[in-house]
Amino acid sequence: MKTAIVIPARYASTRLPGKPLLRQTGKYLVQHVYERACQAKHANLVVVATDDSRIVSAVESFGGRVVRTRRDHPTGTDRVAEVAGQLDADLIVNLQGDEPLIEPATLDLLIEQLLSHPDSDMATLATPLHTREQWQSPHCVKVVCDAAGRALYFSRSPIPYVRDGQPDFTLRPARFLLHVGLYAYRRPFLLRLAALPPEPLEQLEKLEQLRVLALRHPIQVGVVEQSGFGVDTYDDYERFVAAYRHRQTRHAA
Repeated sequence: MKTAIVIPARYASTRLPGKPLLRQTGKYLVQHVYERACQAKHANLVVVATDDSRIVSAVESFGGRVVRTRRDHPTGTDRVAEVAGQLDADLIVNLQGDEPLIEPATLDLLIEQLLSHPDSDMATLATPLHTREQWQSPHCVKVVCDAAGRALYFSRSPIPYVRDGQPDFTLRPARFLLHVGLYAYRRPFLLRLAALPPEPLEQLEKLEQLRVLALRHPIQVGVVEQSGFGVDTYDDYERFVAAYRHRQTRHAA
């Protein structure tokens, strides 16, 4: 099966405008993401999807592949679906353009969820929750899975709820999982999904993946012990720059 990793990248980020083009490291932020994606063993193609000519020029300057998309997409998934319609690929990975420390092995694990589960049209990842604060925070999306690793529900609320006693975040296998916002789709399913209207649960929680569950399609969930961190604010970007420079210094030693 051919796998394409599509990286949606917008210039007009609400919290950090121009985010993909930040380059204190000497490389654009989107370039870091692109190069990490290219290291995934299962990736046959990596492409940036953007509606901005400045990002198009940046990607072309470092030799990356880029597709210009429409401006009116409400979500990154819709932007990825537009590009997927033009690609010769069986599986499509949606990798956000603000994940410069994504591990290639993490992307491979995500893709392997679909390779090893032919009955699933979509896959995603989760990582163990470590604190009560994460469990209770509406900014941290939680997922509950069945015994086969298929998602039962995603929520911003603390799930599973512990009726008696206190949650134990040290249990393994983990009972409390934080959703990692990476997705892989079978291409025909992604194209159908993007054409469907939102579902009521999706609108309540503001979580696109609930559209899939509401339509009774399984989502396979792989578990990683650690996930990368996204760059949402300038403080996040400075954290990344410090981590990148530390890694470069360590490799040079």
